[in-house]
Amino acid sequence: MIDRTHNLSVVRQCQLLALSRATAYYQAAPVSATALVLMRRIDELHLDYPFAGARMLRDLLRREGHMIGRKRVRTLMTRMGIAAVYRKPRTSQRHPAHTVYPYLLRHLEITRPNHVWAADITYIPMKRGFVYLFAILDWASRRVLAWRLSNTLTTDFCLDAVQEAITRYGTPAIFNTDQGCQFTSQEFTGFLKDHGIQISMDGKGCWRDNVVVERLWKSIKYEEVYLHAYETVSAAQQGLARYLTFYNQTRPHRALDGHTPNGVYVDNLPTRLTAA
Repeated sequence: MIDRTHNLSVVRQCQLLALSRATAYYQAAPVSATALVLMRRIDELHLDYPFAGARMLRDLLRREGHMIGRKRVRTLMTRMGIAAVYRKPRTSQRHPAHTVYPYLLRHLEITRPNHVWAADITYIPMKRGFVYLFAILDWASRRVLAWRLSNTLTTDFCLDAVQEAITRYGTPAIFNTDQGCQFTSQEFTGFLKDHGIQISMDGKGCWRDNVVVERLWKSIKYEEVYLHAYETVSAAQQGLARYLTFYNQTRPHRALDGHTPNGVYVDNLPTRLTAA
């Protein structure tokens, strides 16, 4: 996938492939086949029951015939970067020294593209491992503006996508994330402020504050990821690229009265959506 003998730099190849730079060099720790099966099922259960903690997930897994303890479930959840909604996920763990910004979307009428962008990170299972997906969504149109895959939970792959989105589409008035350390870091918030963007952050543990991204994750996983066992990061990248093109250009959205995200974004239809 990354050709180190190519005339294009590794950084440029990563940009074109929607991969983080760290992914080009990272060697993943081995994950057993049994653990991967359990992690995929935990991910599915977490999407359906986001309130379920390690104890409930253990009981649900045991009901399906998986002999697993609560500590093992918690260990796998931590590795995947997920947790019950009343606690913040590992992918979204706040750094105690970082500033947390207020949530600006409560009762806000989001009336036009580029009014509010929302972003988050999710776990993507593969046949022999997993990666993390970061995506930026335009709230009014639901259009996915930019995305990146990474083996590690670092700020740089998020900023790569933000830079791409701003370069291609301009700047939003407001950028909304959760309180994860990637998003509260000085590097990330400073970049947004340097571009004159207001920063909004979900309430702690309030996944509904970024509900449009949560709905995107569910669509991606049930309509693409769970239908394929990606052999490689390259296969995951290709599958997600294909699906997100379909999501933006072809898939009708009930919240958009059957229109596509691209149609609403480009045509600037008079949508009047209120944040959750």
